[in-house]
Amino acid sequence: MAHPVTIVDVAPRDGLQSDGLIVPTEAKLGLIERIVGAGIRRIETTSFVNPKRVPQMADAAEVMAGLAARRAEVPADDSLRTASFIGLVLNRQGLDRALEAGCDEVNAVVVVSDTFSERNQGTTTEQGIEVWADIAAAAADAGVPASVTLAASFGCPYEGEVAVERLADVVARCVAVGGEEIALADSIGVAVPTDVRTRLAVARDAIAAAGTDQRLRVHFHNTRNTGLANVAVAVEEGVDVVDASLGGIGGCPFAPGATGNVPTEDVAYLLDRMGYETGIDLQALVDAVGWMQSDELLGRSTPGALARAGVFPRTTEPAA
Repeated sequence: MAHPVTIVDVAPRDGLQSDGLIVPTEAKLGLIERIVGAGIRRIETTSFVNPKRVPQMADAAEVMAGLAARRAEVPADDSLRTASFIGLVLNRQGLDRALEAGCDEVNAVVVVSDTFSERNQGTTTEQGIEVWADIAAAAADAGVPASVTLAASFGCPYEGEVAVERLADVVARCVAVGGEEIALADSIGVAVPTDVRTRLAVARDAIAAAGTDQRLRVHFHNTRNTGLANVAVAVEEGVDVVDASLGGIGGCPFAPGATGNVPTEDVAYLLDRMGYETGIDLQALVDAVGWMQSDELLGRSTPGALARAGVFPRTTEPAA
């Protein structure tokens, strides 16, 4: 029997961070509300990073304050109250800001290759693991769940192939730190299903050897049109948390050519047709993409396919 799968929508952070537009805070809040309204219950909402380097996320505190205000206006069982809003943090300073802003969860990043780590975060992988340990401990003290994404788990834009042995070492050390989840990220969209099977097995072995209970999460980019195939394999391998971005917007601004997150609506359709329970309203997601493409937010088309083709089977006949 197919198991339930949670989709974590990363469009408000990963999606908008990679876009050239500086989106107003109010529009970001509208995007988040529409994502929640479609049934998504975990959203990577913003990032607490240097605003000079990532100006698209300079309003992180304002976004969280806006969500707190809207939550205060709705009943306790409203989806806006029950959703979990995640803040990306890259160091202790970012964590402190995220905790002060009221994030429900935090997500850190450790880059598996040294060169990409130095270009992306100004640290070696070794130093990144130390930073993750500090973030995980402080978040635990604050009672806030913390997870870590292992960027470049499948390949590096600067070093090329990332050896399975290298990933195994980094995974084992990050698992030993603790945290709620370990996410394997294909930051530049080079993975294929056989890679996914192999590297998920490495991560599962590390968790089993440590005797811990972290969940595995995956984060795929559709740069080379393999993202959805990789999602399908991951869930068949037992993964029950998948990152995706509404409309397929985003990528990695610090990795050359790393375009295209897997679209939330396409992933939700795939999983629904495969028999996995997501709790998502596909038509509401399609409607949210339509709003995203309007002048209210992006004013352009987005890469996802479902919003163009429509939900199947149709609940209403298309116009003549």
